[in-house]
Amino acid sequence: MKLLSIIAVTFVLSLGITKIIEGNWNFLFSGNLALAVFIIFTGLAHFKYQKGMALMIPDIFPVKMFLVYLTGILEIAAGIGLLFPAWRVTTAILLIIFLILVFFANINSSRKNVNLFKGDFSGPGMDYLYKERLPMQIILIVWTWFFGIYLPSL
Repeated sequence: MKLLSIIAVTFVLSLGITKIIEGNWNFLFSGNLALAVFIIFTGLAHFKYQKGMALMIPDIFPVKMFLVYLTGILEIAAGIGLLFPAWRVTTAILLIIFLILVFFANINSSRKNVNLFKGDFSGPGMDYLYKERLPMQIILIVWTWFFGIYLPSL
């Protein structure tokens, strides 16, 4: 849940800055900027913690390192896409699908006790999945829907 502080801090700072510059609270921009910063940050983590990321991927998938780099690039691209109004809704829909699919890798990594940062099997296990990862995925999906799909449609 510590990662969600990235979204919260970026959102609050952006709201304050847009209030000062534009004279109003720009929730749409601030919500998408916060999510974009978070998604880009996690995308970059794919390049720093590639060994741990590869261990998260179920064994049925070959070329795990390729998938780690590909998903990192896709996350960075999604973060960028959220910042452009013309791409926002499509990006948000694809990002929600991605977040649901990647949750299966989180289940796999929890079962295997993967420690993402060390790249070994000393991780927190299923307890982390239920207490932190699942709630975080739900928050991310709801945030993506609200700021990427719902608000732009108003």
